[in-house]
Amino acid sequence: MLSGITVIQGEDALKLYQFNTNVAKHYFCSICGIYTHHQRRSFPDQYGYNVGCLEGINPFDLEPVPLNDGVYHPADRAQ
Repeated sequence: MLSGITVIQGEDALKLYQFNTNVAKHYFCSICGIYTHHQRRSFPDQYGYNVGCLEGINPFDLEPVPLNDGVYHPADRAQ
Protein backbone atom coordinates (compact mmCIF):
# COMPACT_ATOMS: atom_id res chain seq x y z
CA MET A 1 0.00 0.00 0.00
CA LEU A 2 1.14 3.55 -0.64
CA SER A 3 1.07 4.38 3.06
CA GLY A 4 3.29 1.41 3.92
CA ILE A 5 6.63 2.76 2.69
CA THR A 6 8.72 5.50 4.28
CA VAL A 7 12.00 6.79 2.88
CA ILE A 8 14.16 7.32 5.97
CA GLN A 9 17.35 8.51 4.30
CA GLY A 10 18.34 10.04 0.96
CA GLU A 11 14.93 11.22 -0.20
CA ASP A 12 16.53 14.42 -1.52
CA ALA A 13 18.65 12.29 -3.89
CA LEU A 14 15.69 10.43 -5.42
CA LYS A 15 14.70 11.24 -8.98
CA LEU A 16 11.37 10.37 -10.57
CA TYR A 17 11.19 8.76 -14.01
CA GLN A 18 7.94 8.23 -15.89
CA PHE A 19 7.25 7.05 -19.43
CA ASN A 20 4.53 5.74 -21.72
CA THR A 21 1.25 6.19 -19.78
CA ASN A 22 2.92 8.15 -16.93
CA VAL A 23 0.91 6.11 -14.42
CA ALA A 24 3.86 4.30 -12.86
CA LYS A 25 6.36 6.40 -10.93
CA HIS A 26 9.89 4.95 -10.96
CA TYR A 27 12.39 6.29 -8.43
CA PHE A 28 16.16 6.12 -8.81
CA CYS A 29 19.10 7.44 -6.79
CA SER A 30 20.52 10.48 -8.61
CA ILE A 31 23.97 9.70 -7.20
CA CYS A 32 24.49 6.01 -7.97
CA GLY A 33 21.59 5.29 -10.36
CA ILE A 34 20.12 2.34 -8.46
CA TYR A 35 16.39 1.68 -8.80
CA THR A 36 14.85 2.07 -5.34
CA HIS A 37 11.09 1.73 -5.75
CA HIS A 38 8.11 2.49 -7.96
CA GLN A 39 4.41 3.10 -7.76
CA ARG A 40 3.01 0.33 -9.90
CA ARG A 41 1.11 0.80 -13.14
CA SER A 42 -0.77 -2.49 -12.91
CA PHE A 43 -1.77 -1.79 -9.28
CA PRO A 44 -1.37 2.00 -8.75
CA ASP A 45 -2.29 1.73 -5.07
CA GLN A 46 0.85 -0.37 -4.43
CA TYR A 47 4.61 0.14 -4.48
CA GLY A 48 7.20 -2.28 -5.76
CA TYR A 49 10.61 -1.89 -4.18
CA ASN A 50 14.18 -3.04 -4.48
CA VAL A 51 14.69 -5.20 -1.38
CA GLY A 52 18.42 -4.59 -1.73
CA CYS A 53 17.70 -1.04 -0.56
CA LEU A 54 16.13 -2.20 2.71
CA GLU A 55 18.37 -2.07 5.75
CA GLY A 56 18.85 -5.48 7.35
CA ILE A 57 17.53 -7.44 4.35
CA ASN A 58 19.79 -9.69 2.29
CA PRO A 59 17.96 -10.37 -0.99
CA PHE A 60 19.97 -13.59 -1.45
CA ASP A 61 18.35 -15.02 1.70
CA LEU A 62 14.84 -14.72 0.24
CA GLU A 63 12.85 -17.40 -1.52
CA PRO A 64 12.87 -17.22 -5.32
CA VAL A 65 10.33 -14.70 -6.58
CA PRO A 66 8.74 -14.26 -10.02
CA LEU A 67 10.63 -11.87 -12.30
CA ASN A 68 9.53 -9.58 -15.10
CA ASP A 69 11.81 -9.32 -18.09
CA GLY A 70 11.73 -5.52 -18.23
CA VAL A 71 10.23 -5.47 -21.72
CA TYR A 72 6.71 -6.83 -21.37
CA HIS A 73 4.54 -5.30 -18.65
CA PRO A 74 1.90 -7.63 -17.11
CA ALA A 75 -0.84 -5.06 -17.87
CA ASP A 76 0.06 -5.23 -21.60
CA ARG A 77 -0.79 -8.92 -21.88
CA ALA A 78 -4.02 -9.94 -23.60
CA GLN A 79 -6.72 -11.07 -21.21
